[in-house]
Amino acid sequence: MKTGKNRSAIVLSVLWMGALLLAGCGTEWLDIKPKGRFTEQDLPDGSLESRVFAAYSGLRSEATSGLPYAAVHNIRSDDAHLGSNSGDYAAAGPIYDEFNYPLSHWLTDGYWSGHYSLINLTNNVITALDSIADPTEATWVNVAEARFLRGWAYFNLVRTFGEVPIIDFRITDQASAIRPKSTVAEIYQLIDSDIQEAVALLPDEWDGYPGRATRGAALAVQTKTYMARRQYAQALASAQTIIGSGVYDLNTPYGEIFREEGENNSGSIFEIQALFDGTQDLGVTWASRQGVRGSGDWNLGWGWNIPHQRLIDAFEAGDPRKDATVLFSGEDDGFGNVLPSNLPRPQWNKKAYVSPAIRRELGNNFGRWFNVRIIRYADILLLAAEAANEVGGDANIDLALDYLEQVRGRARGGNNSILPPVTTRNQEELRQAIRHERQVELGMENERFFDLVRWEIDVETMHAAGHTGYQVRNRFFPIPQGEIDRSGGVLIQNPDYN
Repeated sequence: MKTGKNRSAIVLSVLWMGALLLAGCGTEWLDIKPKGRFTEQDLPDGSLESRVFAAYSGLRSEATSGLPYAAVHNIRSDDAHLGSNSGDYAAAGPIYDEFNYPLSHWLTDGYWSGHYSLINLTNNVITALDSIADPTEATWVNVAEARFLRGWAYFNLVRTFGEVPIIDFRITDQASAIRPKSTVAEIYQLIDSDIQEAVALLPDEWDGYPGRATRGAALAVQTKTYMARRQYAQALASAQTIIGSGVYDLNTPYGEIFREEGENNSGSIFEIQALFDGTQDLGVTWASRQGVRGSGDWNLGWGWNIPHQRLIDAFEAGDPRKDATVLFSGEDDGFGNVLPSNLPRPQWNKKAYVSPAIRRELGNNFGRWFNVRIIRYADILLLAAEAANEVGGDANIDLALDYLEQVRGRARGGNNSILPPVTTRNQEELRQAIRHERQVELGMENERFFDLVRWEIDVETMHAAGHTGYQVRNRFFPIPQGEIDRSGGVLIQNPDYN
């Protein structure tokens, strides 16, 4: 493996072993009563540090970095297809490709429970602060990390289900977790509070700790929440703070971003970290759930979440990002291997394709070592371009064109015969150019569905793609029926699914 990957593995082994030690250290700290006040010296060394590492481990669950995440965030878009084989498609295709949402399905049920498990882990950090009389700066940073993770989890839930219960306290028994839904406005109020504290307290960078939340990651989530609410001036200011920080750049060639050597590169703002070295397994299922579905050497996974022809057709002539995004059956994989031509699907998600050399080295085909890229700098540049264009005015049009060109310029890779600069100053034409750029730059990266929703063109786009059953209500899933049943009627089903 590459040197960078080895370094990440060493760091991650320290991070996640802390979480494992926490799991085995008993429940004494959990039983401290709120009335007890302690100084940090009275607590076990690194107690909040260990708790926050445990919260990070919640990102590696199936719900937050596996198939439920892909199904909710990407398969629903017009640019993706469920894939897999005919048996899986018969069961799940009507749900995620054709939008016939049932009241319960294992993927969306797991998405709900996994995100609330992550929230519970973050609440354990945040509420522990109440028992510390004189927190150190490091402890405040730990709490800010937890609040970042909680804000991220609630942002996912509110986009996926709409109104959901707010659990912002440590759960002491099952009954305490039964809460009615809060309004979307109330949920965003909690998200704003969490993310603002994270922005204020998190460091710009962590020395030797890739994957820990940074100020840039918090600002990126803040930018996304503003864009989801069409608060363009606030989104632009937040994005420009990231751009002006000097922490991130586009120096990594596009074709390397989704290779193992591209993990935690200078254009990565937030990644879910994975570790699998044949001995330690603190990995994620992201790659295996989308790996080529074949046999023998080509049995790389389940084959879900594949590029749709609409995405393939969206790339401009010669755009090298297409070859970095789509892996074709019967063609070279970019590593000198030719895929079989008789696979169940004609194309696969190359952004979840793991190195053949590492597969051979580890004797494992399923990529549990592969990080999940959540937010990239190019995403923020394009959101800044969009926000600037929507705010309008000559100065903002200049900004929008500059940010857009930075992304196209990196994709161009020095070949001036392709991807010509966008020069229009017409707001609508520039709006469409930016939307197109997001489609191809971020293809298969879990942004497209939510982009369509916030642009309010999801219905027309889905119908144009042949998904004529799609309705506005399909922006949100129904609350899992099992959760409603367990609540004894406290939790009410979304109105469109009663």
